Amino acid sequence: MIAEETLVQELKQEESRSKAFEVLVNTYKERLYWHIRRIVLNHDDTDDVLQNTFIKVYRNIEKFKGDSKLYSWMYRIATNESLTFLKQKSKKMGVSDQELKNRMVENLQADVYFEGDEIQLKLQKALATLPDKQKLVFTMKYFQEMKYKDISEALDTSVGALKTSYHLAVKKIEAYLKEN
Repeated sequence: MIAEETLVQELKQEESRSKAFEVLVNTYKERLYWHIRRIVLNHDDTDDVLQNTFIKVYRNIEKFKGDSKLYSWMYRIATNESLTFLKQKSKKMGVSDQELKNRMVENLQADVYFEGDEIQLKLQKALATLPDKQKLVFTMKYFQEMKYKDISEALDTSVGALKTSYHLAVKKIEAYLKEN
């Protein structure tokens, strides 16, 4: 595994950029795939958003200042790309964001790549009721077991605000699961 600083330097140099980018993609594609997948829910849409994420990373690597970890920076790009994708999709379909979320959860049962059981499906339905920020914080903390500090870097939000969002998300999910 190549050191992050070295990788960033190689990404910024013309002669080593393509090889370094290949290393970057191979190192982070699976983790970013699952992060995006938890937001957009559909495998094919996830692949599209993942590709767009890596294109943005490649085009904007010069702007990476190193204030955060490279992975946190890419996570932020992946998150923004995912949310933008969902907004565009709901607009294209002529439905509200909430209606799109509901349809996406309903389509999960037909998705050959979804391996969850009835409980997982119920949890996805509960997640669909959350505001975007709470859903993001919950999925990053619960599913990806990220530390608040890392989530803070990825979402550019204070740790205190994240803890509040997570607590609210847990309460709403609990309430949803009791009612349904």
